[in-house]
Amino acid sequence: MKISIPLTKTSSGPNLHKIEEKTNITFKNKELLKNAFVHRSYLNENKNYKGPSNERLEFLGDSVLSIVVSRHLFLNLPKSPEGELTQIRAALVRTETLAKLAKDLLLGEYLFLSKGEEESGGRENSSILANTFEAYIGAVYLDQGLDIVQKYLEKYILSNWKKLSENAVSDNKSKLQEILQRIYHQSPTYSLITSWGPDHARNFEIGVYLGKKLLGSGKGKNKQEAAQSAARSALLKIKSTKITTDA
Repeated sequence: MKISIPLTKTSSGPNLHKIEEKTNITFKNKELLKNAFVHRSYLNENKNYKGPSNERLEFLGDSVLSIVVSRHLFLNLPKSPEGELTQIRAALVRTETLAKLAKDLLLGEYLFLSKGEEESGGRENSSILANTFEAYIGAVYLDQGLDIVQKYLEKYILSNWKKLSENAVSDNKSKLQEILQRIYHQSPTYSLITSWGPDHARNFEIGVYLGKKLLGSGKGKNKQEAAQSAARSALLKIKSTKITTDA
């Protein structure tokens, strides 16, 4: 079905030619490019628009992003266990990381939003921006193929994956502290579970606890790294289950 949104700046929306110039990716199917930036709120106020929101492309882009990042980590960290690879990938594709990338690329400028969403700061909303980044990846994949997606992500994520991962992990302990204080009025405690390896290449496993309850554990080449990994594990657990202080 034909999608009637113009590429150039009008009262109907932003100039989508600019995103092609900025990323150096020229779409064969312009409808896919448009669709990547259509927030669901836009549909409510634009009944003449017959296309879908970008949510299906977001779903696809999430999977494409995951496989490209997973492949990169698998090849570049041959000695890392599955748990460590999972944590690093989670740090790279988390909402905060993708939202920052979207802001750097000014993706918010190209969004088609309702007036209400626009007035409430939708173009700066981290969740909307992260979802838009994923939708754009989905659109690039469909239009250009996996190789172009790979090159695009190499430029914005994979070439800088260590720093992005470290930045994401570095605030795990403070985030966990804030959440537990707010919900349970308690601070987490960290304890060494085990260590192994020679003195010059020691590895550590740290557990993080709420009372006597083990919230998560993590491994690292030093105790600080292991503690941050444990905090990340605990944050993931808190999202999926209710934690008590029972032993």
